[in-house]
Amino acid sequence: MNDLEGLPPEQIERISKARERVIDSIGKNMDLYGITLSIGHLYGYMYFNQGPVTLDELSRTMGMSKTSMSTGVRTLLDLKMIDKVWGKGTRKDLFEVVPDWHQNFSDYFSIKWRKAVEGNMSALSKSLTEIRQMKTEYAGDEQLTVLLNTDEIKIEEAIKYYRWLLKLIESLENGKIFEFIPKET
Repeated sequence: MNDLEGLPPEQIERISKARERVIDSIGKNMDLYGITLSIGHLYGYMYFNQGPVTLDELSRTMGMSKTSMSTGVRTLLDLKMIDKVWGKGTRKDLFEVVPDWHQNFSDYFSIKWRKAVEGNMSALSKSLTEIRQMKTEYAGDEQLTVLLNTDEIKIEEAIKYYRWLLKLIESLENGKIFEFIPKET
């Protein structure tokens, strides 16, 4: 890490150990959310780096292939945890970490939860339509109607939950969540 140049070896070692502990912790934490340990380490390294870096620099520093770095960087870009930035005098792409952990959390969960909610709402809506159609088709079958009514109520309750979850996602996306749970300053 270039910001350590010029320091005595003892200080470099101590700072490096402290950073590596945090980087490892970030990697393990991100692993809990479905992001590979190596991508978590990549984010951790970039977090401590003093400024934007190229894929070549990341690959060299982390000892990973440029292909692996590219995949990791793409994942972090998709999750809005890093940005592609412009650098004067360079033709290579530069990447820089978004240091706002609150925003990273909001973006990550918004993206993941919205995708899950959309898939689940689609399945629930389709099933609800089918159940209502069956209720019409088999209106004379009392036992089936009772069963379909019960399923309809359960699906409607699930839809209410997902509508609530969409409101939570929106509060993460627009920052209103922080009116209820303020960031520490």
